[in-house]
Amino acid sequence: QKCFFEALLNKPLLRLPVTPDCFSYLGYALLLTDHGDQILENCLKNVQLNSGVLNHQKVVYVRELDWTHPWPPKVSSDLATQERFSWSSSELEEVQKASLLLAADVIYSDDLTDALFGILERIMSQGSEKVLYLALEKRYNFSLDDLDVVANGYLNFRSYLKDDSECEGLELGSLPCFMGKCIDVAEIPQYVGGYDRGDDVELWEIRYSKGKL
Repeated sequence: QKCFFEALLNKPLLRLPVTPDCFSYLGYALLLTDHGDQILENCLKNVQLNSGVLNHQKVVYVRELDWTHPWPPKVSSDLATQERFSWSSSELEEVQKASLLLAADVIYSDDLTDALFGILERIMSQGSEKVLYLALEKRYNFSLDDLDVVANGYLNFRSYLKDDSECEGLELGSLPCFMGKCIDVAEIPQYVGGYDRGDDVELWEIRYSKGKL
């Protein structure tokens, strides 16, 4: 699994390159999440290597998040036995207050896409209103089930998203749903050179409607 959400903020998204250094400079807390000790160690090393650019060690946290496990994750009350990448109760409270979630390269499997939206529903339905910006690049592979080359996980991903009118039409807005809008990436400045975005790179703005029930 890649990062489920790379940032939890209590402020609106700013028109700046999205990097941990940027958010720490602005004084925001940042939670980097992934699954597996080796990957989490790499995330932590990345934070430490960039600590000389801006002093953000106090506002950047690396935490483990397994989409297939229940949310919220277990919190250890004993600091002496608390695992290195486990969550604290105060951090879970910050998730409740967060308004911005960022994710990238997380759509590549139907099963993991189901798990992703399951945990997104639990997080985005609680606390303050949240918006998720999700970047993806379609991954094409030959499928034995389809006997064709397909973008793994993409159709399943799109099946979760409705536009505003479709959400309002679900039992007259009484049912919860995810509202998705694809952003034209051509309108966004590219800060990394030597990379061709191509037609398979997409950026989605996703909100969760709790319904009226």
